[in-house]
Amino acid sequence: MNDVLGYEGKRAVVTGAASGMGAAATDLLVELGAHVTALDVKPVERAGVQSLVVDLRDRAAIDAAVDAVAGPVDAVFSVAGLPGAPFSDVDTVTVNFIAARHLIESLLPKMAPGSAAVCVASNAGLGWQQELEQLVPFVSATDFEGAVAWCEENPKAIYPGYLFSKKALNAWVAWRGTALVKDGIRLNCTNPGPTDTPMMPTFEEQAGKEIIDAFVGPSGRRSTAVEQAWPLLFLNSARSSYVAAEALHVDGGFLGAMTTGQL
Repeated sequence: MNDVLGYEGKRAVVTGAASGMGAAATDLLVELGAHVTALDVKPVERAGVQSLVVDLRDRAAIDAAVDAVAGPVDAVFSVAGLPGAPFSDVDTVTVNFIAARHLIESLLPKMAPGSAAVCVASNAGLGWQQELEQLVPFVSATDFEGAVAWCEENPKAIYPGYLFSKKALNAWVAWRGTALVKDGIRLNCTNPGPTDTPMMPTFEEQAGKEIIDAFVGPSGRRSTAVEQAWPLLFLNSARSSYVAAEALHVDGGFLGAMTTGQL
């Protein structure tokens, strides 16, 4: 594959690499010649990939994985996530946001100017800008255990956990990304629309297929995991060197249609 994004020989860390968007991103990175460390609760059996089995609800497990990652790290892809039920709201927020933040912050000493990190949020997190007064104090706290404890003590504030976690990711990327770019490290996120991954049946069971399809928007279809992976690679590549603290909506036109009253 022609490596126009410049990943040949680069070191990348991917969470959620065993399936869905994380697996798609891992496959593309390997094809482009990157050295990939894959983090997942399941082993990732892929040639050319260092697989680390990690439960992102466990800070000690994350810290051990960070120690095992060889530096320098050029790109971090935080893709792992929980869909909500059957997982608790606390577990969902922990994996989707608190662990994602902790992993990236812990890897920063191994990231030089020119490196980048990207998180997968969701268009389920739309409207986070109107909740900044509540979100910023939470996302700006740096303590893993303290954030988990706050979630346990404020169940109503984080309900439903999936939506709250995606709003928190968007807010954190905007808040933290503006500081990191001063050090030459870029932080961004994507907000995917409905995507055919192993997580989709759970979403359909929770919300109903008709609700999920309503978020498809004018494209008239769900995306594939690969269609979500390419934008992640683009954002973390040198081709996006002036993109920082941004959210890229990979939703087939849903946000544009909604904003302009076409939905």
